[in-house]
Amino acid sequence: MASIKRAAVIGSGVMGAAIAGHLSNVGIPTLLLDIVPRELTDKEEAKGLTLEDKVVRNRIAQTGKDRLFKEKPSPLYTKEMANLISVGNLEDDLNQLSEVDWIIEVVVENLKIKQDLFSKIEQVWTPGTIISSNTSGISINAMVSGRSDEFRAHFLGTHFFNPPRYMKLLEIIPTSATKSEIVEEMKAFAETRLGKGVVIAKDTPNFIANRIGVYGMQITLDIMKELELSPAEVDSVTGRAMGRPKSATFRTLDMVGLDTFLNVCQTVRDNVEDPAEREAFAASDVIQKMVDNGWLGSKSGQGFYKKVKGEKGKEIHALNLDTFEYEPRKKLKAQSLEMSKRAKTDAEKLQALVYGKDKAGELAWSLTKKVLLYAAARIPEIADDIVNVDQAMKWGFNWDMGPFEVWDAIGVEKSVAKMREEGETIPALVEELLASGKTSFYQKEDHRPLAFHLGGEYKGIEEHPKTISLPRLKEQGAVVKSNSGASLVDLGDGIGLIEFHSPKGAIGGDIISMLQYVAKEGYKQFDGLVIGNDAPNFCIGANLMLILMEAQDHNWPELDVMVRQFQTTMGAMRYLNIPVVAAPHGMTLGGGVETILPTDHIQYAGETYMGLVEVGVGLIPGGGGNKEMLYRLTKDIDPKNAVARQAAVNKAFETIAMAKVSTSGEEGRKHGFLKDSDSMSANTDHLIYDAKQAALSMAKRGYVAPQPMKLSVVGETGYNTLRLGAYNLLESGYISEHDYKIASKLAFVLAGGNLPEGTIVSEQYLLDLEREAFLSLAGEPKSQQRMMHMLSKNKPLRN
Repeated sequence: MASIKRAAVIGSGVMGAAIAGHLSNVGIPTLLLDIVPRELTDKEEAKGLTLEDKVVRNRIAQTGKDRLFKEKPSPLYTKEMANLISVGNLEDDLNQLSEVDWIIEVVVENLKIKQDLFSKIEQVWTPGTIISSNTSGISINAMVSGRSDEFRAHFLGTHFFNPPRYMKLLEIIPTSATKSEIVEEMKAFAETRLGKGVVIAKDTPNFIANRIGVYGMQITLDIMKELELSPAEVDSVTGRAMGRPKSATFRTLDMVGLDTFLNVCQTVRDNVEDPAEREAFAASDVIQKMVDNGWLGSKSGQGFYKKVKGEKGKEIHALNLDTFEYEPRKKLKAQSLEMSKRAKTDAEKLQALVYGKDKAGELAWSLTKKVLLYAAARIPEIADDIVNVDQAMKWGFNWDMGPFEVWDAIGVEKSVAKMREEGETIPALVEELLASGKTSFYQKEDHRPLAFHLGGEYKGIEEHPKTISLPRLKEQGAVVKSNSGASLVDLGDGIGLIEFHSPKGAIGGDIISMLQYVAKEGYKQFDGLVIGNDAPNFCIGANLMLILMEAQDHNWPELDVMVRQFQTTMGAMRYLNIPVVAAPHGMTLGGGVETILPTDHIQYAGETYMGLVEVGVGLIPGGGGNKEMLYRLTKDIDPKNAVARQAAVNKAFETIAMAKVSTSGEEGRKHGFLKDSDSMSANTDHLIYDAKQAALSMAKRGYVAPQPMKLSVVGETGYNTLRLGAYNLLESGYISEHDYKIASKLAFVLAGGNLPEGTIVSEQYLLDLEREAFLSLAGEPKSQQRMMHMLSKNKPLRN
């Protein structure tokens, strides 16, 4: 893996600054450079500054850095990460490039400007330093024509997708002269350190993802016109129904920017020779008219969609392409869409849609057919194999399946037969597959995935050594015990995995039952445990529907037992004689946080959004979350320091009462959810592996279980302090009467009840207070209204 300890980004526009931001997220000091301004701003003139002042000369780069604090969603894990970004300009600070390990060019998409810049960079370049361009389509080879052989050997394209923090795809594009070891080093670095999914592309227009994705959007415009559909009707088919993002086609175009989209199309038109392909990327009359009107999408406030004020507040209206007026959205209703929703597997859902005999089916088939044929015809032009193409579309456009996975899902033989009937030319790759007697692009051999290649053979799919495939482990018989909500899986090397696989990881009786089994018996066959999964989210909390139903039926003994069992089981996990490591990622809320807090180590993903959010549904944490937060925030405070202890309890109260959710794993540290010793995995695909290694390391060092905790509480005095703060918010109109009731019960628990300040209490004492308050609130009609509202609307209710 490349040893990159310091980087430089040249170009501080939206993309350049965001790349610098993500480099800082993973701890890499980064120099951000841009051009020197040619004139002063009014504010600079008012301050008496001149064009020679450093603050003026660095203004453009500084503005790019400052923008990172304003953008939503944030490009930074935390604001403090930006401290690793230093700014400068290309006239005064170019020589600093000799001190970095990676130089990334992110300037305007103009070949001459890029060539001139690389000429200047080579004058200060330290041989061996990696140089790359973030171009989205300009020829990588052309940029460095005229540069030395050594410079070109260390040069390549590194095309990040926007926004760099959140989009997984990184396309690496070698030149004809790039050393193979440089490509491999950068691939490993990007995967492990930056958390990226890397595909190797060829130096062709728009590389892989944009080439296919933009083609698909262009074709969608043609099909929409042919079928006389509206943008909103098209989007009701081309989103989740087809295994693509909710933004579908036209909301995605609005987010990208219609002017940007036209530029990407033009790049292909200018650089391909096939007349039919040039025509396919011709500017749409509709989009050209919208751009001429200044309707560029989200950045201009209107595109295919526009927010307008309606009777119920803001509404989203869609553009009528006949009148060019905005009107309420109309979704396409079709039997094929309903049949697709009812299907069980992803393949069955897609088949129900694309082979449907209505307009939705016709749209889905026409679009799928064109994209599949186009993707197959582009191999080996844009990539050497189908795997790079499929991964590029999944990581860069957030498709559930890549084109060749889609082809397998709908049936290669069946779909090709239909394509032939419609007069389509079948690409050589597909003909070769069928001629070999095979009927799918992917297959398995000894549980290992294989992909079909030109030449007629299946080859193994390269997998990162840090990727642990849970489905494969299960196929190989690694499941020790399983129920409908959770499994105990043998990860090998003496480490077991507790996997939550209930819908959204919601904690119910099945998960609690599995945790109980592991805590009593299952752990004995392992040297360490990991709690994790490979679902989109770690755990969204308790099964809220179950809690509401029990509360409405006044089944208090059953609810009490369920909460008590969860408290007891997570407490037992803390004191096992083997290490337990949690591996949270994505949404880790409520009971999800209560699951990870008692563990010995938390190996968290960079994109982990954690919070104790129970007050949003009229409750407080009931599975030990209050006790754990108290312990984490007060354990290092001198028992005699009442002021410091009260301040720590105040922080716990504020975090829980305000249902604070971290916007990144690292921000979870600021909220008190993480210890200093907990660590991050930038790549979620490596998370279970890293957690396993952490458990192994602890076991090999000679793990000793912690001693039962005793806590010094702030007592009645602290309780009154917390309650007074809540009362002031009530009197000021910031919270409701029910909010105050919840806050008062939370304050009572965190304070340790009405005991004298400084009283030492046991864990069980605090758990009993917590459980009593939880059950009491569950019986409140207004809390039940909040639970019902969350379940039906997926939004918190303030009542």
